[in-house]
Amino acid sequence: MVIIYRKAVPCILAILLSIQLWVPQAHAQNDVEVETRTKAILTVEGKRYRDLNDNGILDAYENWELSDEERVENLLSLMTLEEKIGLMTINEYPEIKENKLVLPNKFLDQHTRYFIFRGTQSADVITNYNNELQAAAEASRLGIPAVIVSNPRNHVLGTPNIEESGQFSYWPGTLGFAATREADLAKEFGQIAAKEWTATGIRKMYGYSADVATDPLWARVEETFGEHPELVSGMIYNVIRGFQGDVLNENSVSQTTRHYPGGGVRTDGRDPHFKEGQSNIYPTPGSLLKYHMPPFQAAIEADTTAIMPYYAYPSNDSANQGLPPFSATEQFEEVAFALNENFINGYLRDKLHFLGYVNSDTSAVIDRAWGAQNLSLEERFAKAINAGTNIFSGVPNPEPIISAVNQGLVKEESVNRSVKYLLTEMMKLGLFENPYKDPEKALAIVNDPASQERADEAHRKSIVLLKNDNNLLPLNDEKIKNVKLYVEKFPSGENGQNTRELKERIRNYDNSIIIVDSLEEATHAFVWMLPWQDLFKNNPTLVIGPDTGIDQVDRIVEIQKTVPTLTAINMSSPWLIDKVEPNAAVVISTFGVKPEALIDVIRGKFNPTGRLPFTIPASREAVNNQVGDIPGYDEDPSYMYRDKNGNRYEYNFGLSYE
Repeated sequence: MVIIYRKAVPCILAILLSIQLWVPQAHAQNDVEVETRTKAILTVEGKRYRDLNDNGILDAYENWELSDEERVENLLSLMTLEEKIGLMTINEYPEIKENKLVLPNKFLDQHTRYFIFRGTQSADVITNYNNELQAAAEASRLGIPAVIVSNPRNHVLGTPNIEESGQFSYWPGTLGFAATREADLAKEFGQIAAKEWTATGIRKMYGYSADVATDPLWARVEETFGEHPELVSGMIYNVIRGFQGDVLNENSVSQTTRHYPGGGVRTDGRDPHFKEGQSNIYPTPGSLLKYHMPPFQAAIEADTTAIMPYYAYPSNDSANQGLPPFSATEQFEEVAFALNENFINGYLRDKLHFLGYVNSDTSAVIDRAWGAQNLSLEERFAKAINAGTNIFSGVPNPEPIISAVNQGLVKEESVNRSVKYLLTEMMKLGLFENPYKDPEKALAIVNDPASQERADEAHRKSIVLLKNDNNLLPLNDEKIKNVKLYVEKFPSGENGQNTRELKERIRNYDNSIIIVDSLEEATHAFVWMLPWQDLFKNNPTLVIGPDTGIDQVDRIVEIQKTVPTLTAINMSSPWLIDKVEPNAAVVISTFGVKPEALIDVIRGKFNPTGRLPFTIPASREAVNNQVGDIPGYDEDPSYMYRDKNGNRYEYNFGLSYE
């Protein structure tokens, strides 16, 4: 085969090349699908290539038959400094009006190609949006495609899942996966979700969190796989392999594992989004390597594409953690992890042998460069790049990075190293050949009932039965005949909307359940509490009450004292349950599950198998005395909650009907 490169003469081009537009045809020989919408397609000996720089010549970076390394080196040689540095920024998805991309767009014009998408539209609409963005990216000088990024979107948390047609399959939260104890299920979830994501053009995820939830007060416990490093490691490894496959390819969703070296290390729940939580203090000798690093090692073994450091810095008030010291007098350099060379180039790359790229958290170098606020913006970016950070989230203006290079604070060689990581990711994802997706196909994939059936099984497996006085459950067909159930959800919503919707779903799912509208009519009650912490209120608490969205704790206790009550609690945090457990006949822990799954457990159609992914603390005093860098199962035994039956609600606890 003759390959035409930049030095080819026009007369040879006229003989060998035919130029076509809109040719989304796959080649049987190489199974490479090529599509263009703004540039030409070059045909060489019957094979098609995108002419991304519109020069009528097959450049090496356009040639899918060459290695990724050769293609990246060629493209890098054609890029300006501004184009390279623009690629090192991640920004918000451009505005769409009337299903059209609003142009001009400053982020596209400054060469940003990584965009975070937060919308919850149906799959066909998302696909059309992304096709619009890819067409605009293709129209640029070199035609470098866009990478669409999202937070997790198959659960309640992250980019919330909306349970309706056209939405992605809906699964329990990460704590729910941890409660199943089935790492293989996490991998299967990743494989199913990856098909949905790629079908719409979303190709990169900020997730999942490898944080070990050692401080129960932390508002982001909900995003973790629990408090045990071995469990978290198994889940992280398998979910990455599910989304990415064994090798990053055109069917993968690239993973950015967060928050290195473990965001669960908190003091009184204080988060490093705020000045009060800017440091990681490790009071326990060796806790960093024992509890918090193993999940990141697992992520590296699974070949996660990227790792995201957290905002915090390591504090020298810590006990000895067994790492090479920063200096003769200091264990750590007290600077944010995204700017911390000892933790990135030193430990992450040299010791853990991480081969991917490092992605800063949003605005980490601008607003939350803890320990480096005295540096200029150019100096902060330079310090981060020299420490090993390769791409920056939430950077609307690349000028400080360009200025840092022009001032000699950063070598262009370091910029090139970062850009190579990013271009290689794009190449492996197949975006240089065809970033476009079919909206109708995307809709069909997300609406596949088989996917939701597997998700529903995960919902059922994630439910943890904590208490079942007098074997009240299951309410089987014989028992249910004598049950008149009062139902209330907390918070109940405006004018009781949440409660009404829950009743309606129960009726639609199982009409053998008689639901009554007043407590006086009831023989039993079912209450479902969904307390939550707002991270950005900066008020860590585990008390179920007004500060966590539950204004009517007294009403819950009143219901429990009136009739035998099935009490479900969504354990997005390890809540203090000393007020709502003692009078409950049944206590069930949920983790972002569908009501139907909960009904299956209550009715005995599914025998509960879930186990607690963390330890529930006994009291506020226990929480105040806990150590923020070790898990609950290694705390003093007095830390664990005991119910009236003497059961300890510690990590791995859960009842079944057998």
